Amino acid sequence: MVIGPSFDSVLASAQTGAEWAWEVLYHDLAGQVLGYLRSRGASDPEDRLGDVFLQLARNIGTFKGDEAAFRSWVFMVAHHRLIDERRKRSRHREHLIGEDQELDAISDPRQSAEAEAMTDLATRDIRQSLKGLSHDQRDVLTLRIIGGLTVTEIAHILRKRPGAVKALQRRGLNALRKELAKDVPL
Repeated sequence: MVIGPSFDSVLASAQTGAEWAWEVLYHDLAGQVLGYLRSRGASDPEDRLGDVFLQLARNIGTFKGDEAAFRSWVFMVAHHRLIDERRKRSRHREHLIGEDQELDAISDPRQSAEAEAMTDLATRDIRQSLKGLSHDQRDVLTLRIIGGLTVTEIAHILRKRPGAVKALQRRGLNALRKELAKDVPL
């Protein structure tokens, strides 16, 4: 989703604390950020989403830029919250969630049993396919596909050169293509 031409007024209003502006920003970005957090293995994606928006609220007064820069900033905050969570888990030696559980599906009470079963199967298939990718390839592909970010924005978030991000994306997609071709001839 994109706010479009009204972004500057929404941002200015959010910076002054207007509730309606925060609702617009949340509605526009929460789904993609939550998808990113789920796909990267956040132990409680909804809590991390709350952390992301709390940090945005604290620091939005310092933000300057256009809508693309704002989206990039939001995903950078989400990425750093994931890193913080992983550090905290390893420091406390809590039970770590394995890479094979990165795409936990959240059950929707409005969803039928059949739809929920299909979601579980699809999630399991995606999880299995992503196992063959490196950590960096998974980061790039989830930010690109789920987050809808550009190569330049991803490079900024991951602190890599755009050429390196393109290479990771290409290698990751090729690896996924090979993995999927095993199950379904393309």
